Amino acid sequence: MRSQFCLVHAVLALSVPFSLISFGQDAVRSALTNADSNTAWHQAAAPLADVVLATELSMNYIDAASTSTPTVGPFVQINPATDSNLHSFGSAGGSEVSAEPRRFQYGLNLAIRGVYDDNINISPTNRVSDYYFSIEPSLTLGFGGGDENFVRLDYHPSVFLFVDHSEDDAVQHLIRLAGQYRFSRLTLGLTEDVALLDGADLNSLSNVNSPGSHANLDVGGRTRLNSFGTHLTASYDLSGKTFLSGGVDSTVYDYQQNLISSETISGNLFFNYVYSPKLTVGLGGTAGYDLVDDPNPDQTFEQANARMSYQVTGKISVTASGGVEVRQSSDSSSGNRVSPVFEIGASYQPFDGTSISLSANRQILNSAVLLGQDYTTTNITIGVRQRLLQRIYVGLSAGYENSSYFSTVTGASASRDDNYYYIEPGVDVTITRFWTVGAYYLHRQNDSSSPLFGFYDNQVGFRTALTF
Repeated sequence: MRSQFCLVHAVLALSVPFSLISFGQDAVRSALTNADSNTAWHQAAAPLADVVLATELSMNYIDAASTSTPTVGPFVQINPATDSNLHSFGSAGGSEVSAEPRRFQYGLNLAIRGVYDDNINISPTNRVSDYYFSIEPSLTLGFGGGDENFVRLDYHPSVFLFVDHSEDDAVQHLIRLAGQYRFSRLTLGLTEDVALLDGADLNSLSNVNSPGSHANLDVGGRTRLNSFGTHLTASYDLSGKTFLSGGVDSTVYDYQQNLISSETISGNLFFNYVYSPKLTVGLGGTAGYDLVDDPNPDQTFEQANARMSYQVTGKISVTASGGVEVRQSSDSSSGNRVSPVFEIGASYQPFDGTSISLSANRQILNSAVLLGQDYTTTNITIGVRQRLLQRIYVGLSAGYENSSYFSTVTGASASRDDNYYYIEPGVDVTITRFWTVGAYYLHRQNDSSSPLFGFYDNQVGFRTALTF
């Protein structure tokens, strides 16, 4: 059954000629529309979500009119390549990105990293160290942009080559197809994300600049994972200050090595009120069905949510969503499980060249490695970036996450509790407009109540990037 779901998502990702991503009538409304699935969307995205999807939601709130892939948030993007690196055609001779909509745009980047890793398998006991190289091109094709109609494709393959352990060589693929279509009052949208992963990390398009900070904590080792996520949204303007927004989400996590795969399907509906140009609030609910591989039981869940988006000043943006989730298991006598769920994102730019970001969330995810268990994950991340002398970018990102496991079947006990943190300082230097070089250090550690899942890992890496 899971392979059939994966096939459907793969065909959709490769064949949809005009994908849509929803935005409202302005940036604030579009942010809330993109976040329609609220906490349930992040719950559905396990385990790739971790602290990644929180970043995406925060950036969609803060800058929903941008079509660039959200990369800032808890993970510092050193010297980011923005849409100014895209090229457009449509006028004589072509030019750099134009403000006019409906232009064909493209971007091509190439990043190469050389890394020393003292625990390539994030193992608690049998630590194996090695040097590896990664070759990571990135292609973007788009037509249109801003909050108008558009279609966009992002493709980011990665090749990992190990010096001493060639059996761990891997090729990964990250793909996103997105777009939107607007009527007079109605905006429709659809995105399709595909991640074909092979390794110990949960990479996504949101953390390509900090790929090692997202370890697969639940599995605790190298594995193959194919992830397919579909996000369908709609927004309808009732008046100048009120609008309805809703969405349908489907996420498939297909593990290739006898682990537990799952799919979550959910729908949501929100009523939103634009209190002022700076503040928008919304109330709504979400319901979903969680299909988990045998022998684990399927689950259902419902959420009641409230959310807000507040542009405090021109330099400070704050978003928040929160509510209560009630979850039922088809094979449990424990009844309903009630848990708070929330998500918070903040962005602060005190000076030119300085940016600070903060995000936190709490959600319930399915375990891919422990039979009959889910886990509640609560995390907080922070990122700081500073430009020096116009060419030097210094950054620091750090995060903490707690994962508490609980049983979904009658008579089973769950005692695993993980506390994970990471810290990653880095520096990059702009050599020319199209060429940067840099270095970073990553320390990450998981203190687990189970000796099978605790580990610590150190990485030192050098990187260079070219923008064509």
